[in-house]
Amino acid sequence: MRNVKRRLWITLAAAGILASAGVLAATAMRSTLVFFYSPAMVAETPPVPGQRVRVGGLVVTGSVERPAVGGVRFVVTDGGGEIRVIHRGSLPDLFREGQGIVAEGRFDEAGLFITDTVLAKHDETYMPPEVAQALQESGLWHENDDHSGYGQVRCGSDGCDRSVGDGG
Repeated sequence: MRNVKRRLWITLAAAGILASAGVLAATAMRSTLVFFYSPAMVAETPPVPGQRVRVGGLVVTGSVERPAVGGVRFVVTDGGGEIRVIHRGSLPDLFREGQGIVAEGRFDEAGLFITDTVLAKHDETYMPPEVAQALQESGLWHENDDHSGYGQVRCGSDGCDRSVGDGG
């Protein structure tokens, strides 16, 4: 009987230690996760202000503003929604209007996306997988088309011009 109680206490102690370790590991991983949102997803269900996220899409032609103070302002779209972005750092050399990008940062209470990192595609045929998927879902991206025209996609308040950059 004494050995049975001893084994029970050892098993319970081990289970408690493992559960504590699991909770600590989950908490540590949760604070480092960064979720990807397309502009359409943000329009449908906005992330919590202050939550670190990634967004991706095409930089709307004519939306890039470079004020004297305050970095760069631009709009990102996937055809299903738009996100207003402010970036206060230096932009990649390949950043331009109509270009596919992924930006990492936080939304403020007004819905403005404040970034600290902007990544642009590295050549005319590459699109980050998350951005390509969001564009496929919105109908702006077709797998077998020549994507070199995506630097010329034009989007405005009435939507994106699908005759430019989607092979048709």
